[in-house]
Amino acid sequence: MESIEHVHVTLLDSLRNVSEVSCDTLDVQVAKDLGPFRDVTSNQAIALGELTKTTPEGKLQYEELLRRATEDARTWLHAAWPEVDLATLAVEVMMVRLVIQFAPYVTHYMHVQTNPKWAYSTEKTRRNAQRIVEIFKKIDPSIKTKRVCIKIPATWEGIAACRELEAGEGSRSPPIATLATTLFCMEQAVLAAHAGCTYIAPYVNELKVHFEPGYVDQHKAFNLTRLAQRHYVDKSHRTQVLAASLTSVDEVMQLAGIQHVTVSPHLLQGLAAEPTADWDGKLGAFFAADPQERWDAGGFATWCGDESEYRIAFTRSGRGKAEEKLVQAINIFSDKQDELEALARRFL
Repeated sequence: MESIEHVHVTLLDSLRNVSEVSCDTLDVQVAKDLGPFRDVTSNQAIALGELTKTTPEGKLQYEELLRRATEDARTWLHAAWPEVDLATLAVEVMMVRLVIQFAPYVTHYMHVQTNPKWAYSTEKTRRNAQRIVEIFKKIDPSIKTKRVCIKIPATWEGIAACRELEAGEGSRSPPIATLATTLFCMEQAVLAAHAGCTYIAPYVNELKVHFEPGYVDQHKAFNLTRLAQRHYVDKSHRTQVLAASLTSVDEVMQLAGIQHVTVSPHLLQGLAAEPTADWDGKLGAFFAADPQERWDAGGFATWCGDESEYRIAFTRSGRGKAEEKLVQAINIFSDKQDELEALARRFL
């Protein structure tokens, strides 16, 4: 007869035994119910989905947070950064105020994504990241800023900003943890490790799968997660792999054994509801297969420090598929940024 303990081991328990699990949501109730998690991850789409939730009476659930965020933007924040649009500043405060609720329910980082419309500007992205950290400090001085991780789209310019942020500037600007997100190929992964990023977030599925019903990514990036992790371990890079953009419980469980994975609420609930003993899949099937392939860095030493060489290597990766997916993701996140700014203007 099976023990009670064995019967009640869920897929979420089993996943946590072999990988660090983060929650990909800004609904703090998920973390309260299923946490603690290692990190909480977020982006403009997740923030918009949370901030537009309504009560049974049809009112915005986060109306008070929205009012406080826009007031912060009008007062001290705009005084410090007058060159930045008020609505843009308000969106940054909204995202920080949402994610800061997770501080008691995560053991490590709280992630906020930079403005995707600045994905091709190193300076604007760096300043955006530094400002986000300052907002954390202002809103809750008790939170150590080393718990903040800034998600930055993995363009050449974005990864250059990661390099500057991770290096810091002494006491004037201490190092800031970064995650190179919207990552679709090894060229991006290697450049991010060379920049000293804390994490990369390979998107197993292109972003469009979450917004276009019925769409299926025909080039899922499972192999990228394994190649990147092996490359980092082989080369003793400090950068860690945090897999993202998963669409099913089976996809999550295939990746059991990866260093980190971030999981959306409905998949977390599915994992927590299913006993491991009842699951007919194989835990960590993809990583358990463990083929011995390694990524051939080729001319990395040349293109890592040469923008034009890198850009052509990235453009040719997967016959342009990686670049296509990155551009698509930046477009989607920029649309969500626009919608967040429109929401902010209702309260300014």
